[in-house]
Amino acid sequence: MGILGWIVLGLLAGAIAKAIMPGRDPGGIIITMLIGIVGAILGGFIGSALFGTDLGSFFDLRTWLLAIVGSLILLGIYRLVTGRRSRV
Repeated sequence: MGILGWIVLGLLAGAIAKAIMPGRDPGGIIITMLIGIVGAILGGFIGSALFGTDLGSFFDLRTWLLAIVGSLILLGIYRLVTGRRSRV
């Protein structure tokens, strides 16, 4: 998958993760895209380590599921970090 595919996948996976896990986030579209891209990479590592599967092509269902799961994990971590920082 090319860099443009990663950006589109990251933007959509990050948006889906925010829709699944609603709440107040201090990030805009750039943060959503970065969470999605890094989440897709994280999901690929998790899928490879646990299930022996890897990210496939752009239109592969497992690519999207791994990217969304990775984005959800990363979004949860992001909220924990930014939530603690805003209380101080």
